[in-house]
Amino acid sequence: MQKFFVKDEQINGNRIEITGTDVNHIVNVLRMRREDTVQVNNLSTSENYIAEIIEYSNESITCNIIQKIASKSETSVDIHIYQGIPKADKMELIIQKTVEIGAKKIIPVSMERCIVKLDEKDSIKKVERWQRISEVAAKQSKRDIIPQIENVIKISDLYEKIQEYDLFIVCYEEESTKTLKEVLKNSNKAIKIGVLIGPEGGIDISEIQNLKQNGATIVTLGNRILRTETAPIVLVSNIIYELEN
Repeated sequence: MQKFFVKDEQINGNRIEITGTDVNHIVNVLRMRREDTVQVNNLSTSENYIAEIIEYSNESITCNIIQKIASKSETSVDIHIYQGIPKADKMELIIQKTVEIGAKKIIPVSMERCIVKLDEKDSIKKVERWQRISEVAAKQSKRDIIPQIENVIKISDLYEKIQEYDLFIVCYEEESTKTLKEVLKNSNKAIKIGVLIGPEGGIDISEIQNLKQNGATIVTLGNRILRTETAPIVLVSNIIYELEN
């Protein structure tokens, strides 16, 4: 069953009003009509409903709530991904897959070895597109939230954020002894975790030193070097497997 997101003000009693780009998708792509049912999530409360379409037009779709349903799609582990900006469309893949797996926030990071350098105008456009990709992935995987894609930050801004997390993990190809498995085993079930993945060129040694000084935990993901678009998928999957209730 297709899932769509609405805000609290779009729900009035037993009625739900779906607007925006979802209308075209429902009417012209899915070709749904009256009496077809959809799953609707209230972004303000994370409540989920099964609803029946009763009226539709090019501007809006009115649904009648049939029942409220329980959802277990959200993980108990709050994972925020800080991703060194990669080339081409790799960021889109990272967002799509980590949102499907369960990441709750993704923050692009401008780092020393990033090949791609975004100015403010380009950053705004990119983030808007990345947010749309997050929404599509959230719908597909039936998440109860749309993970936020934040504005691009500099690596120097990240140092100050590390203390906000129960655990902050940095994947580094030059680390050979401290493993992710070991760190998670000794984490006392940390529920708010930040992770940093470097760009194609890796993380500069000066950045690693600053990350360590500010409380980050440096780990290896194993004997094989992973691509920047592969590492966050592996990392988020392993964290949720190990720590999810």
